[in-house]
Amino acid sequence: MFIKQWQHPAVEFRLWGRLALVALAALATIPALAGKAHEHGVARVDIAVEPTRVMVIVEMPLDVLVGFERAPRDDAERQRADAAVARLRNPAALFSIDPAAGCTPGKVDLTAPALQLGTGNAAAPASAKDEHSDLDGSFEFRCADGFKAGFVELALFEAFPKLQRIEVQAVTRKGQLKATLRRPASRVTLAR
Repeated sequence: MFIKQWQHPAVEFRLWGRLALVALAALATIPALAGKAHEHGVARVDIAVEPTRVMVIVEMPLDVLVGFERAPRDDAERQRADAAVARLRNPAALFSIDPAAGCTPGKVDLTAPALQLGTGNAAAPASAKDEHSDLDGSFEFRCADGFKAGFVELALFEAFPKLQRIEVQAVTRKGQLKATLRRPASRVTLAR
């Protein structure tokens, strides 16, 4: 009787969703898997595949996005920052999830203190001492069946020309994977 209860799909889905996020968080804390904290030209992308959603978490140096790693100092720099943020707020243009999963873009959270971006709608104060600033973004996609996602296409190289390499970690129902993408590669194949 106990085993049948855990085989119920609704229980399995709720449990899987929590386990996927915990596993992804654990992967990010392991130095050998997480890599260096800040490396110019390199983005870190974590993907968690759940029954009803796919989460994409991105960390990259501001230099890759806007050409500097501090608060904008003039109108031209503010315009570059605004353009980069606008690109990031359009997840459908940056991430294409296998159509078999039936995913649509959802919530986007961006954090970059140097650009006055905080979580949600609250802006964080910019620090004048941030010489190596990053942008952290989380992109949620609501899916009819996230487990059917066989791949995620990343359009980050096209959106941000200074980007040279993407370090990817993913957690799916079938396991974990780690990959490195270099131009022109853009597809992350997920374990099915």
